[in-house]
Amino acid sequence: MQPRWEHFHHEADVGVRGIGATKDDAFAQAALALTAVVTEPGGVLAREAVDVRCEAPDDELLLAEWLNAVIYEMSTRGMVFGRFDVAIDDGRLRARAFGEPLDAGRHRPAVEPKGATYTALRVVRDGDAWIAQTVVDV
Repeated sequence: MQPRWEHFHHEADVGVRGIGATKDDAFAQAALALTAVVTEPGGVLAREAVDVRCEAPDDELLLAEWLNAVIYEMSTRGMVFGRFDVAIDDGRLRARAFGEPLDAGRHRPAVEPKGATYTALRVVRDGDAWIAQTVVDV
């Protein structure tokens, strides 16, 4: 199973979906889908690492907390991230986000995400894949 991300249609906002062989991979891919709302993740250099931690009582709420933590780090640090190493254990997520300061000329940001919502929020195992998705308010 090759981890991947994708967007899905949702009226004025953007659906983000991460797919991976593990829940950790699916959450990392969901964060890449979030980055792709702003800029092309492949064009983001891993110049700095930022540690992110969050927790929640279930996987769905943990996904929303995770994406909102990434949005917070992007906003307060003026950064974009192109790689995420995620580890989830018993409702606790520890991650390292790798990225660089936003360069408007090079990254050409499309929109600024405001927050992950509970719309279409879902974390499930589907066959040999984990799917982590929600809608992001832009």
